[in-house]
Amino acid sequence: MDKEVITKIESDDTSSVEIKVLLFARARELAGVPDLTLKMPSGSTTQKCMDELVLKFPSLEELRSCVVLALNEEYTTDSAIVHHRDELAIIPPISGG
Repeated sequence: MDKEVITKIESDDTSSVEIKVLLFARARELAGVPDLTLKMPSGSTTQKCMDELVLKFPSLEELRSCVVLALNEEYTTDSAIVHHRDELAIIPPISGG
């Protein structure tokens, strides 16, 4: 059974990508998970990934306008294209003293 799942993912590589999403601070609290794998259509932007995350975790909407995104450990924009096996970090503002 595992072989069938792997084959399906490999055959979908041309039309979709899988990325790892890392959630920090308040984003982690709201989603209830530190990280997850997100499957997106090829050519998706980081903004589309954020849209999908808000669909999966509606409570993330409160942070949407103030998060910083990092793609493969570099700060990025909403319009950056994600590729297979990229790592997208969702970094909300952090307060402290």
